[in-house]
Parts: sequence; structure tokens; C-alpha cells
Amino acid sequence: MSTNRYEMKLSGSSPVDRSATKLLYVSTAKYGGDWHSLLHTHACTEIFYVVGGVGQFKIEELTLPVTVDDMVIVNPNVEHTEVSLNASPLEYIVMGVEGLEFAAGEDGDGRYSMVNFHGGREDVLHYLRGMLHEIETKSAGYDVVCQDLLEVLIIRLMRRTDFSLTPAPPRKRASKECAAVRRYIDSHFKENITLDLLAETAHVNKYYLVHTFSREFGVSPINYLISRRIQESRYLLSDTDHSLSQISHMLGFSSPSYFSQSFRKLEGVSPMEYRKQSKIEK
Repeated sequence: MSTNRYEMKLSGSSPVDRSATKLLYVSTAKYGGDWHSLLHTHACTEIFYVVGGVGQFKIEELTLPVTVDDMVIVNPNVEHTEVSLNASPLEYIVMGVEGLEFAAGEDGDGRYSMVNFHGGREDVLHYLRGMLHEIETKSAGYDVVCQDLLEVLIIRLMRRTDFSLTPAPPRKRASKECAAVRRYIDSHFKENITLDLLAETAHVNKYYLVHTFSREFGVSPINYLISRRIQESRYLLSDTDHSLSQISHMLGFSSPSYFSQSFRKLEGVSPMEYRKQSKIEK
């Protein structure tokens, strides 16, 4: 009989600061060809791993083609969105991680990092699916297991690339009520939404809601609602032939004139001028 014994030399340090780095969520998404999203930001770092399909990541003014086994890391407060192509719907797993930012070498872009795991797919999916299983079942100690899997995945990522980690400065979290209202608006902005409805959703007084929401997000709930509708209208104006009246109705504006007025106020041009410009650019 032969045996091999390997002694561990503990360094006592880790590239991941466990006291600050927290896994906030893990989720999966698969989209059909009719899906589109809008540019948005998160206070945490998001790590996307493409499981299937072909698409694009838009990061501020950049457009990055993505395919199977690509990992895209978007640092906190960077505008981004995902675009799924019709022929091969995009499917991915995403993690939200608080307390760290990634940098890709000396010449890297401080907003995002990207690497392809061709040849290492099963290794990455092992950790990601392990996290999903733990969060779905919520067995005793699942949060500890998820944190451990996150740390192993980050270390494997850093071994494969020249990425470095930097602590993310602490950011003030939105109150539970304000965060819930913003999520509600993001999901239902095409519907008839009033301040009373939002206050009822958050179970708070509407005057308190206006004050706290404005303080935390720099805009009132109703103005945030209007801005979300205008964001969506930009897609409808540039990528569809819907009339202004149709777009106004689809997005919950009380009238086409109010839609045009709101659009000009936020974009600096009328909806029709925006449509003409977008067609010229294409």
C-alpha cells in the first residue's frame, strides 16, 4: 500500500474579506426573443455567467457580445442591461455581491470585467448550481455554504485572470419601504400607478413616502415613475412603428400631449425628433 500526505501551509489570509463581502442573491434568467431590458444600476457588484444562448451586454455606452461560458462582472452603480437575441435566447445565472469591486489589469475598464470560461464550464457551474441549491432548499447553514462557495469561485476566477479585488466603499442602503416602492414601479410602470397606491403598497403615509423616497433616490416616486416610462418609450420610439398615441397609452400616460411634454422635459427633444435621430443613427 502506498499513501501520499500533503501538509497544509496556512497563510492566514484570503483575497476575499469575509467581514465585508456578502453574497446578496443568486438567480437564473432565460428570455425569449421578444424580451428587452432597460439600463439600470445596482449598489452591489453583479456577476453574470452565460449558461446558454447568445446576446449582448450594454454597459453605459458600450455593447459587448456575449455567448456561452462568458462571465461579465459589473461593478457597483454602473448602468447596464442584457439583450437577448431572437434566434438563441440568452440564459444566465447572476450573483449580487456586496463589499467588493473587480479590476482587470492595469489597462482594464473600471466599470466592468469579462472573461470566458471555455474549458472550465463544469467547474464554474458546480459552484453556481451549488449556491442555487443551497438557497432554494435553505437547509441549516445554507448561508455559510453559499459564502464559502462564493469565495472559492472568486479565488478560481483570480487564478484564471489578472483580475484584482478592491474593497467597495460602504453605501447607504435604501429603506425597506422605499426599495419596495422602487421595485414595484420597475415592475408595474406601464400600469395606472398613483401615489396613494404606492403608499398602500409600502404600508406608509404618502407624505412620508414622498419625503423618504426623494431623500434616498433624489427624485419623487411619481417623477421616478415618469422617468421609467420615458426610458421605455425610447425603445418603443427607436425600435417600433407605434404611434405616439399608442406609446402614450401603452405606458400609462394620461394623454399623448402629457407624454410629449414629459419626454421633452427629460430628453431635451420631442418624441418625434428622437425617433428621427435614432433612425438616422441606425
